[in-house]
Amino acid sequence: MNPFFNYNSKRLNGLDHLRALAILLVMVFHYGRGIPSWLEPVRQIGWTGVDLFFVLSGYLIGSILLKEYDQTREINFKQYFIKRTLRIIPAYIAVLGIYYALPNLREGSGMPPLWKFLTFTQNLGLDAQHHKSFTHAWSLCIEEQFYLLLPFIIVTLFYFKVQKATPYLLIALVGLGFVLRSVNWYEHVQPFIDSGNRREMVYGFLEKIYYPSYNRMDGLLIGVGIALVLRYQPKVKDLHAKHGNFILLIGTGVFAVAYIGCESLISRPTAIYGFPLISLAYGVMVMAAVSPSCVLYKVKSKLSVIIATLSYSVYLIHKQVFFLTKKVIGTMNMDKLEAWTFWIGMLVSFIIAMLLYLLVEKPFMKLRSQILRKMASE
Repeated sequence: MNPFFNYNSKRLNGLDHLRALAILLVMVFHYGRGIPSWLEPVRQIGWTGVDLFFVLSGYLIGSILLKEYDQTREINFKQYFIKRTLRIIPAYIAVLGIYYALPNLREGSGMPPLWKFLTFTQNLGLDAQHHKSFTHAWSLCIEEQFYLLLPFIIVTLFYFKVQKATPYLLIALVGLGFVLRSVNWYEHVQPFIDSGNRREMVYGFLEKIYYPSYNRMDGLLIGVGIALVLRYQPKVKDLHAKHGNFILLIGTGVFAVAYIGCESLISRPTAIYGFPLISLAYGVMVMAAVSPSCVLYKVKSKLSVIIATLSYSVYLIHKQVFFLTKKVIGTMNMDKLEAWTFWIGMLVSFIIAMLLYLLVEKPFMKLRSQILRKMASE
């Protein structure tokens, strides 16, 4: 297994567990009807897997950039963007090419213009009624926008020596999200609820609240906030190192409150305060997962490593695979096989993701390492 997956003592086991959890949540949610009945409670909250990815991204990228700036008093933008580009773009372009070259394999009708995908702006002004294929790229757009802006923001804050104001900036941005979602709910969703037009209510929610970047930055901001606290608050870091399991318990409790409070994805509580509450819960869990005293940190699992390693490729292709699996099995008219459609779709998703990882992701990550080594030697 080692030739394919990086399973070594330097891995953060807790983050692997959480990354694996995130992709499994997303997969169950996107599969929709037909999942085993015992997974229905998971499907209801499966959409939060994306928010967990956001928190993980915010924490990891924030930690890397803050560490680099502390050590060198600058950020190597060339190196940073080479790392991000060769990590994200190749597999994304490969899957995007399949969507455009083979339209019959799409899971839905219609797609936004290609330029919106290439510029990672597909989530802004998305026509949810007519563009139903590869819609899950919306979260990748938000992450890429975040990756683009964060290093410039960090450098600017330190350059003007206002870095101590960062916590207030993060809180203000989260608060702004409350305001924007509230306004959009009452302008673009509530009128359709009042008129009984559920179809337009769903589209209004997706287009004006769920997809736009300015409404969904909570997880990324909270992730960066955790990176800041653990780097610049030594007293908190000491407590964090000793009480990982207690922190995990707190995160689980916050998530339970959020689960109860967000009765469904398309609801006013979820739209206004559910997103930041879910992100806060996952943020506390991420904080626990990197504590040496936490069970998530201590427990090693090859399965978690494999799922976490393949999570990006799985995210890119799983909806397309689910659609094709349902279509193929549906034409066979075999009741016994149809009962296993969900599990077959899950298995095929990981098989295709493995191929994408081995043929695209891994070679470009190897190329990335070669380029960075060459840059370091110059």
